[in-house]
Amino acid sequence: MTDTTNFVLPHWIYWGWLAIMPLVFMWFTRDAKPSGIADEETALKVLAEEDPALNAPGNTFTRALDWITDKSGLFVSLWTVNAVCVYFYEVVSRYIFDAPTIWAHQASYLMFGMQYLLAGGFALLHGDHVRVDVVYIKLPRRAQIGMDIFTSTFFFIFAIALAGTCWRFFIDSYDMGEVTEETWQVQFYPVKAAMVLGGILLSLAGLSKLIKDILLFVRTAGGKPA
Repeated sequence: MTDTTNFVLPHWIYWGWLAIMPLVFMWFTRDAKPSGIADEETALKVLAEEDPALNAPGNTFTRALDWITDKSGLFVSLWTVNAVCVYFYEVVSRYIFDAPTIWAHQASYLMFGMQYLLAGGFALLHGDHVRVDVVYIKLPRRAQIGMDIFTSTFFFIFAIALAGTCWRFFIDSYDMGEVTEETWQVQFYPVKAAMVLGGILLSLAGLSKLIKDILLFVRTAGGKPA
């Protein structure tokens, strides 16, 4: 092995690319028709049996919240393309040119960490969180909706506490100019800012679901279908 050091990705390019690249992809694919629509509709019908609010029409406010949640999830999902390219570059650089990078692995795991945090609201919107419904599934539809409304209290305690606690982490990290301990030493406070934003997006998705649950609960009064 030689001591040759490969190209080191500048920090501003890393953060700038993560901010701009998904917007470019979303712009150029804005008119593309999604494939597998029939399969997606079938999956939504199955999920609706587990969560009545998933197919609920809601109102203008909930549709706005759902749009924000959906687009933010699409935005961070496009980061995955970066990981494929970065690891390809690392493999070629390491094994063909004998010049391993000092940033590729860290750039990817920080990105995946932020992606995980920011996609929580998107997962809630599309019913992708794990549900333990041994009792819930046996309840009548209106009782299920009522249970969702009741348990939303605990959800908001968690989501708001998450955002509030992470805000303190972010302020402390920003004030000290925190960077990672590895050689690349990229700024760490944007990651903690993503934790705050993830808590906010999760809260917005939960608020939309709560409103739709309340509307469904009222609509099903007197045995009316949901």
